Amino acid sequence: MAPRPYWKGYLKLSLVTCPVSMSPATSESEKVRFHTLNKVTGNRVVSQYVDAVTRKPVKDDDEMKGYARGENDYVLLTDDELDAVALDTVKTIDIEKFVPRDSIEWVYLEKPHYLVPDDPVGHEAFAVIRDAMSADAVFGVSRLVIGRRERAVVLEPRGEGIVLWTLRFGDEVRPEESYFEAIDDKADPELIPLVQKFIKQNTKEWSPDMVSDPVQDALLDIIAKKKKALKPSRKGKAKGEDRPSGANVIDIMDALRKSLAAGEKGERAS
Repeated sequence: MAPRPYWKGYLKLSLVTCPVSMSPATSESEKVRFHTLNKVTGNRVVSQYVDAVTRKPVKDDDEMKGYARGENDYVLLTDDELDAVALDTVKTIDIEKFVPRDSIEWVYLEKPHYLVPDDPVGHEAFAVIRDAMSADAVFGVSRLVIGRRERAVVLEPRGEGIVLWTLRFGDEVRPEESYFEAIDDKADPELIPLVQKFIKQNTKEWSPDMVSDPVQDALLDIIAKKKKALKPSRKGKAKGEDRPSGANVIDIMDALRKSLAAGEKGERAS
C-alpha cells in the first residue's frame, strides 16, 4: 500500500490541467533511530527553544522568523507576512518549458518524488502529458513551493507515472574541474587489460542488496541481543589485527593479478 501523499495540487500544461498528488520516492523511516536519555533517571531528554540572552524557554506563540542583517540585528517577519508571499506554485505545477532528457547533469538532480493523478477524471489528461513527454524524450521544467521555498523541478515520465525531481540551484553546484584538474590522466597501458578482466569477472546485474547498510545491520543485531537480555560478545581482536603495517605496501600489478587468479579459481570450483 502506497504511503499517504504529503502534497496535493494540479499539474498544468497550457490548457490541460489535472489534479495530482506527490509522495517522496525515498524514505529513511526504516533506519535505526535513537532517543537521547538521561542516564541517571532513564527518562527521555526533550529539546526546546531557549532565549540566547535570558536563557529562558520561549513559548511557541512567541516564536517568529528573523533575517539577520548584522550582529544581533534582525528583520522580523510574522507568519502572516510569510503566507502573504505564497506563490501560485504552492498548488500548481505549471510546465513552462522542456529540455532533452539527457541534457540535465546528474549533479543537479536532488530528490525524487512520485507524481500520480489524484482523481479518476484527471487520468486521461495526466496520461496525455506523460506520454507526450515520453514520445519526444524530454523532461518538463517547472517550479514548486516546498517548505515555503520555491524550487526548480523537472518532470520525468517513467512507466505509468511521472517522477518529479527537485533541482539544486546553480550556485549550489561546485564545478568538477576544481577537483579533477590536478589528476594525472595517464594510466599504465599494461594495467588497463588486467583491470578490465577483473571488472568482467565481477560484473553482475544490479540489485538493491548491493547497497545494504552494514552499520544498520550491526545495530539491529545489537538491539536484538539486548532485547533478549543477552550480553554482547566482548571478544577482542588480536593485538595489531586491525592496524595494517605501513611497510606492507603491495604492488598494484601484483594485487590485480592475485585478484584475477582468485576469481578464476572460484569460477573453476563452481
